[in-house]
Amino acid sequence: MRKRRKFSIAGAAAAIATLLMVTLLPGEASAHGAMMIPGSRTYLCWKDGLTANGAIVPNNPACAAAIAQSGNNSMYNWFAVLRSDGGGRTSGFIPDGKLCSGGAVVYDFSGFDLARNDWPVTHLTSGANIQFRYNKWAAHPGAFRTYITKDSWSPTRPLAWSDLESTPFYTAQDPPSVGSPGNADSYYYWNATLPSGKSGRHIIYSVWQRSDSQETFYNCSDVVFDGGNGNVTGIGPGNGGGPTPTPTPTVTPTPTPTPTGGAGGCAATFKATGTWDNGYQGEVTVKNSGSSAISGWTVKWTLPSGSSISNLWNGTYTLSGSAITVKNAAYNGSLAGNASTTFGYVATGSAGTPALTCTSP
Repeated sequence: MRKRRKFSIAGAAAAIATLLMVTLLPGEASAHGAMMIPGSRTYLCWKDGLTANGAIVPNNPACAAAIAQSGNNSMYNWFAVLRSDGGGRTSGFIPDGKLCSGGAVVYDFSGFDLARNDWPVTHLTSGANIQFRYNKWAAHPGAFRTYITKDSWSPTRPLAWSDLESTPFYTAQDPPSVGSPGNADSYYYWNATLPSGKSGRHIIYSVWQRSDSQETFYNCSDVVFDGGNGNVTGIGPGNGGGPTPTPTPTVTPTPTPTPTGGAGGCAATFKATGTWDNGYQGEVTVKNSGSSAISGWTVKWTLPSGSSISNLWNGTYTLSGSAITVKNAAYNGSLAGNASTTFGYVATGSAGTPALTCTSP
């Protein structure tokens, strides 16, 4: 696993913004994420079908069948295979045959329960040490449990709890992470040794159980133990091999935009991270401009004419006409001197050049 190439997603931030069509009421964003290495069915099918203009045109036949059943909304929300009332529960809670969809009730992921042997697959070596990566579209504390299918499992039948080994082969509690939430390049990561004595097709089943709520995520990652080093096949035009991820991330700090304006010990800056016809994704950096810690922040600005927020994460927001007020979420309000955090949002209309103000208690 030491010679794998760096995993990259061309134009991911802009494309996700194009695809993201979840409409939330004003309020704090929930956690979202999906297994990236080895890639979950929803994540790899999103990669398989993603086009330059943000449309989803599946190449892989299993992905095409899943989307035909569940609709494109399952791709716009590839990171939302969840149960808000999961509480970490597995067998007896999620029905047999619905493990890969997590028995989800908010979005339809039932197409990803289809029993097929042509899903995108990650090639691995049994007993090897790899680095798992799990996208953190929203960040929250919790534990990640990874299970493996028994040797008796067959990809031609829907996954049941009896097909999985009864105990996880690894559990990661509050692992470290890279990048800011709200994009496909940010992730939690941990190193683990894969089960030994495995060969052929299997599913690595992951459960992300938040420790600050009942919300729980469920993912199926199709793998084949054939001596591979993490390369992915079955995605993209012709279903050729996909990019090969690097086992150990190199963390390069992202420069924080120079704050301008602001009062009360904090400042806020805006940048558009993606634009498309009649829409854009924005990111706001909130920085403690003083040397003393602050315990909360509030950012205000006026939306350009014709612009409206459809989704916002890492903060809570209220609207009064075109005036928007964003307050910190529970987990990112405390900032040490000169420290910063970000929140992001998707909106219709054009980004313009908003003038932001920031205040802190």
